[in-house]
Amino acid sequence: MTTAEHNRSLFGNLAGALARLRAPGEGSSLLVAILLGVTLLMSAANLLLPAESPLYVSTYTITLMGKYLCFAMLAMAVDIVWGYCGILSLGHGAFFALGGYGMGMYLMRQIGDRGVYGNPDLPDFMVFLNWQELPWYWHGMDQFWFALLMALLVPGLLAFVFGWLAFRSRVTGVYLSIMTQALTYALMLAFFRNEMGFGGNNGLTDFKDILGFDLQADGTRVALLMATALLLALTFVASRAIVHSRLGRVVVAIRDAEPRARFLGYRTEGYKVWLFVYSALVAAVAGMLYVPQVGIINPGEFSPLNSIEVVVWVAVGGRGTLYGAIVGALLVNYAKTRFTAVMPDGWLFALGTLFVVVTVLLPKGLVGLLQRGRPTDAETRGENNTGEVSAGNAPAEPITGEARA
Repeated sequence: MTTAEHNRSLFGNLAGALARLRAPGEGSSLLVAILLGVTLLMSAANLLLPAESPLYVSTYTITLMGKYLCFAMLAMAVDIVWGYCGILSLGHGAFFALGGYGMGMYLMRQIGDRGVYGNPDLPDFMVFLNWQELPWYWHGMDQFWFALLMALLVPGLLAFVFGWLAFRSRVTGVYLSIMTQALTYALMLAFFRNEMGFGGNNGLTDFKDILGFDLQADGTRVALLMATALLLALTFVASRAIVHSRLGRVVVAIRDAEPRARFLGYRTEGYKVWLFVYSALVAAVAGMLYVPQVGIINPGEFSPLNSIEVVVWVAVGGRGTLYGAIVGALLVNYAKTRFTAVMPDGWLFALGTLFVVVTVLLPKGLVGLLQRGRPTDAETRGENNTGEVSAGNAPAEPITGEARA
């Protein structure tokens, strides 16, 4: 076998492996195995090998990988609504940041009297601003279970109210995208105010421990990485099950021909609200995992630019695949880490160029490049050339059993 034939064979095997990720069962198992396998190897290399070993993985790399996986979960949350329901959200950074603030409030309460001012009840920034008592919405945040509940409930409730109002009014397209962007921008301005009681411009930082474990210890860092990888894998499997279920088929039908789906009797706004809330909860979980690993949460996480950057990750990897969003988030953030050290002033231009090139030359993203000539999700589900679900493959009745219009 010649070198060229060997390279073509190797590329074909890689393309086939990536293409199999689209299969509901085999694909989920393969990606979960890769995620957990890499995480276990990195964890073992950090805890078991000496620092002078060439195979040793530093704690900094462990933390960086954990941050990348949080971003991958956020990208997957955007892909769920954008790739499968056609909802281009430019405000998912809001749900990510709200989940992070929920975890940050818990971590601040764990500091106790170990802060700079030694106040057992008030965080340092409240003492500095002459707050006399703890605000009512901080009560109970010293309990881990309550903090987790609030970190999910607040963004979930916000997503439900926003989605119900927007989808019930049949706001779609660029108007909906602008509204999501306005939402996260308004929250950013609000959290910048010291009167809100969330640390203002500086945010929440200087965390000490979580559940009694030192956040600076190698073992804690490894545990956070493994928890992030495990939750990312579970979220991926759950999302795959949703988009390949009968409910997922209705969502795709709504994406491709919402008036037709509505004419058939589906209450499309209900499906869109449900999927939007699920996506927001996934983003909130990513934010909760992000904060203890990076050690800070501030209003900058609400920035609309961050949400737009997430869309770039999804577009680069390939939307409508879930795993493409994960691949895009990992690759772009790794490139960002490398290039910001080499050309810090030019990174944003490089990111914009990458987005334009992918949009023009690779409309299906990087994973689409490796899947040319292979059946797509649309073809395997029986969609026609325009991406619409054929009548013979559409579910006979709404999945939720709602009354037809």
